[in-house]
Amino acid sequence: MECVFGLVGNGFAIVAGDTSAVNSILVHKSNEDKIMILDSHKLVAASGESGDRVQFTEYIQKNVALYNLKNGIPLTTAAAANFTRGELATALRKDFGGVRVLNTSACFMAATVSFDRYCMSKDNGHEVLVLTVDRLCIVKSCIIYGSELFSGFKCYMPQMENPYSVNILMAGYDKETGPSLYYIDYIATLHKVDKGAFGYGSYFSLAMMDRHYHSGMSVEEAIDLVDKCILEIRSRLVVAPPNFVIKIVDKDGAREYAWRESVKDAASA
Repeated sequence: MECVFGLVGNGFAIVAGDTSAVNSILVHKSNEDKIMILDSHKLVAASGESGDRVQFTEYIQKNVALYNLKNGIPLTTAAAANFTRGELATALRKDFGGVRVLNTSACFMAATVSFDRYCMSKDNGHEVLVLTVDRLCIVKSCIIYGSELFSGFKCYMPQMENPYSVNILMAGYDKETGPSLYYIDYIATLHKVDKGAFGYGSYFSLAMMDRHYHSGMSVEEAIDLVDKCILEIRSRLVVAPPNFVIKIVDKDGAREYAWRESVKDAASA
């Protein structure tokens, strides 16, 4: 039941996120920081699959740092958001590979399972049929039709590049344009917004921000609104995350502002 949300105020941007690391019905920890300090004046709040979230945000962080090292100037928040959107879009459109069957007599399967295309090639001296399919068809052909169609054949899938299952709110502060907040979802949609949210908690946090948000909010007003969102999530969401972290970025840089904790992890023995 993840939730990250953020808003833009007068000279600053604030993002908040839950800190629960969960898998199925298990809570592994309740102090997982899902808001990364991208550089001195940028924050990335991410939700999604744990592996994708950590790997992708670290990948973006290192590439933003690399750009700064190579060119001597940092990326603006807009440029970093567009770079992030581009990487998500590229991963979304990569070829998913295919199924390789080590027996040419399996050609009849091309008509049976609706493969996109097929061709002949060599694999360690053996003549093989390469069946290129989309992601859904690979799953169906290997699991549902596996015993029926691939019986007697040696089959395997090449390594696949999967899209990232991650949603991002990127907040930053630039000298020329001031604070900004960008909404980037897992299918590479990019919008500049004044307020935004992801996760199940977004139903409640967006409702609260729609009611109470106004442009030019002070830090105190924004923190009060964040606290109202957290309280609403804890009150309304059936499996609500207990702890949240709040971070802020302004002309003085990106930094942690506060934690809102109702549960603390037990110390390791």
